[in-house]
Amino acid sequence: MATASLNGSARTDRGTGIARKLRRDGKIPAVIYGHGREPQSLTVDTRELEKLLSTVSAASTVIELALDGRVAKTLIRELQRHPVKRNVIHVDFQELVAGEKVTVSVPLRFTGTADGVRNSGGILEETMHQVHIRVDPSIIPNHIDVDVTPLTIGHSIHIRDLKLPEGVAVLDDAGATVCVCTAPKAAAETVAVEGEPAVPEPELIRKPKPEEEEAK
Repeated sequence: MATASLNGSARTDRGTGIARKLRRDGKIPAVIYGHGREPQSLTVDTRELEKLLSTVSAASTVIELALDGRVAKTLIRELQRHPVKRNVIHVDFQELVAGEKVTVSVPLRFTGTADGVRNSGGILEETMHQVHIRVDPSIIPNHIDVDVTPLTIGHSIHIRDLKLPEGVAVLDDAGATVCVCTAPKAAAETVAVEGEPAVPEPELIRKPKPEEEEAK
């Protein structure tokens, strides 16, 4: 389970104008909520948050948020960004409760070299890069490994084929394709051409010339 630390400061003032002022002062408006607690407004330091986001996966990292003299284990549930500048303008934190499972997205990590790539010059196409899982916060995995070593050309790995850590349940469709090993493009085109049926030459339809009429 990946964890990171972040400092927060409680605030009572709200409103669009206040939020703009906070951003000008290097702060980002935020809110923390969770099971059994009222939503609480707060701010986090812009530089500290940006540094954190550059080093962790926000969707699956437990953020130990220092607030009001205590540390709350949280997940970032929403990052609102400026539509043009793309900088973060608001953050939603969900406080985690021991024993209460959460839904998070974790990345897939492809390992090994597919047999079809190594021995037949095939191409590995990764069709999914993350999965949605339900899990206890204390055992959120950093990633899910996908071993592609035995994959031959024309074969795929699906969600149902993944080897999951104990206590992890994937919420995505079991039949969804995670990756597929395809034939090299040149080989695929050759097979397609060879497999095409012969096209008969078109029948010529025209009015016969006078000499052809006499020959009959």
